[in-house]
Amino acid sequence: MSKIKEQIIAFMREEAYKPLKAQEIALIFDIGKKDMPMFIEILDSMEAEGLVIKTRKEKYASPDRLGLIRGKLQGNAKGFGFVIPDSEEADDLFIPLENMNGAMNGDEVIAKVVRDASETGKRTEGEIVRIVKRANTKVVGTFEKSGYFGFVVPDDKRIYQDIFISKNNIQGAKTGEKVVAEITVWPENRRNPEGKVVEILGHKDDLGVDIISIIKKYNLPEEFPKKVEEYAENIPEQIPAEDYKGRRDLRDLKIVTIDGEDAKDLDDAISIERLSGGRFKLGVHIADVSHYVRENNVLDKEAYNRATSIYLVDRVIPMLPRKLSNGICSLNPRVDRLTMTCMMIIDENGRVLEHEVFESVIKTSERMTYTDVTKILRDDDPELKERYDYLLEEFNMMKELCEILNKKRMGRGAIDFDFEECKIILDEEGKPIDIKPYEREIANRIIEEFMLVCNETIAEYMFWTGLPFVYRIHEKPNDEKLLAFGEFIYNLGYYLRPGKEVHPKSLQKILEEVKGKDEEQVVSTLLLRSLKKAKYFEECIGHYGLAAKYYCHFTSPIRRYPDLVIHRIIKWFLHGEIDTKKESKLKKFVVDASKQSSEMERLAQEAERETDDLKKAEYMLDRIGEVYDGIISSVTSFGIFVELENTIEGLVHISHLSDDYYIYDESKHLIMGEATKKTYKLGQKLKVKVSKVDVETRSIDFSLVKETVEE
Repeated sequence: MSKIKEQIIAFMREEAYKPLKAQEIALIFDIGKKDMPMFIEILDSMEAEGLVIKTRKEKYASPDRLGLIRGKLQGNAKGFGFVIPDSEEADDLFIPLENMNGAMNGDEVIAKVVRDASETGKRTEGEIVRIVKRANTKVVGTFEKSGYFGFVVPDDKRIYQDIFISKNNIQGAKTGEKVVAEITVWPENRRNPEGKVVEILGHKDDLGVDIISIIKKYNLPEEFPKKVEEYAENIPEQIPAEDYKGRRDLRDLKIVTIDGEDAKDLDDAISIERLSGGRFKLGVHIADVSHYVRENNVLDKEAYNRATSIYLVDRVIPMLPRKLSNGICSLNPRVDRLTMTCMMIIDENGRVLEHEVFESVIKTSERMTYTDVTKILRDDDPELKERYDYLLEEFNMMKELCEILNKKRMGRGAIDFDFEECKIILDEEGKPIDIKPYEREIANRIIEEFMLVCNETIAEYMFWTGLPFVYRIHEKPNDEKLLAFGEFIYNLGYYLRPGKEVHPKSLQKILEEVKGKDEEQVVSTLLLRSLKKAKYFEECIGHYGLAAKYYCHFTSPIRRYPDLVIHRIIKWFLHGEIDTKKESKLKKFVVDASKQSSEMERLAQEAERETDDLKKAEYMLDRIGEVYDGIISSVTSFGIFVELENTIEGLVHISHLSDDYYIYDESKHLIMGEATKKTYKLGQKLKVKVSKVDVETRSIDFSLVKETVEE
């Protein structure tokens, strides 16, 4: 069915196409009388999906040919919104409050342009003409009682309307409690949505309710269905003798895992050996999750829906039950584990000369941590060197090969952002007690480089088989965004050659030039905002940021569904199990799996970011009045955002800059005083005081202590 839909869309997008009735389209596609009901059904489903539009005269057309824009609505607390078009080439469309027509944040909509940018002098305005798919059937918020009825104030401030709850639908909720409300009547024009309370999470100030509210808001799966847990429980904790058959035995190799102290799902291990002529034999051994999570079993269906493990600040929501993720699949020390191995011969220039992919069984020698390996290699720690003396040669080889691979990657132009991530430390009651930068030292970089070269090798290996596959892609950046970035850095004294094809090497060169300078963070931040987001895709179109022609995710099947899928495809290929029928089925599946995994990855990132923001706000609540050094990380028309050394960001509202009237210059990323010409620009250092914190909205307000630390 998807094929005929594609053909209809392609036909309607042809230059010569004029809107036609169903019977006229059927004639062109040679649809007989017998198949007409099914054809009408296809057109109806396409209309429901917003892929085609049915005019008042019952004629069908593609939305873009009618000047309509299909996309996702991004709401705002003030009631207006923006349609983010499905087409990446189209610009976002501003929707004023009076033109929202009942649409809510996240809805898939169709909009029409009502005022062009040339008329408004600012931006193109639109109106929602159709809601294709509702995003918010349930809303998490704070309940407030008002006489005989109540309201739920949504936690998501992009849903600007409170949800009206009639007396019969309150279900015993009390003022101040966090609840889940199910929408029963959608909003219309200025009328609020109506709903009923379906779950009471607890008072908003109760311990743990804040994180539970975020989990519910994003509809994250807290528990595994009973049948999934039961299936996992029936998997033996020891490997049965028959499972060793057909596998290469690597249990005599020195193999280690290197992870963070808190990690329990260890899915990658490494081995290394020095060969003659400056070559290395690098083994990357990945947990063979696909041996246990077979196609279409209950574990596989659940893993497909979840698509990723989600790492919230105080808990992990795993993709697989813990019996697998922390147990039989985890490459725990000194126990037999089933793995998929990619063995590579790498020369002194970092080129992979040979590789082999096969099923294996391993027994890791040690469960190493990033901290300990870094102490051995960077600090020459005598106690740790004595403890792991039998592995010292291997650790030194790993460091040597890591530097070779990094040099090769940087040489071809990979863009290496060095942003500081933070680790939020909580006490036993979930209260943040410290926030410190996460170190990216030599041990982290060893694993990073080894996984990158393995992922590239696997992607190229499978690309040449011509089989359906899930690739990790990163598309070339938008020309306009790169042009704006080039103009900005030109004012800082850096030059980016304009042109249609900007090679990532040119961007990496800029990052190298700003390294260690005051403007490093601002240039890196702006460049990152100019690039597109990486995603999963069924076609191998390369990874721009890594300057890699072939790339995929192979190394984390415990926590990422695409890795699990490609393990399965590789094994089928190795065993010669992919016939024409299976290949055809697989072709559709990799499209669906790529889309689902990309969407769930974005959702997980949003939820992770929100829990971090929540705990950062809680942390700063106890620090009102304290003074910090910071750097301007973003400039807007309503103020400047300042980031502190601990990665916490707050707003200095423009109303607090009372010495002048400040004008926003979007292209130069600054605000300037009309009379004094004083400027506040991206990357500028400031000293700020914490003036206000609102944990509920995750917002932190700063005020300036003195003009600047450094101009």
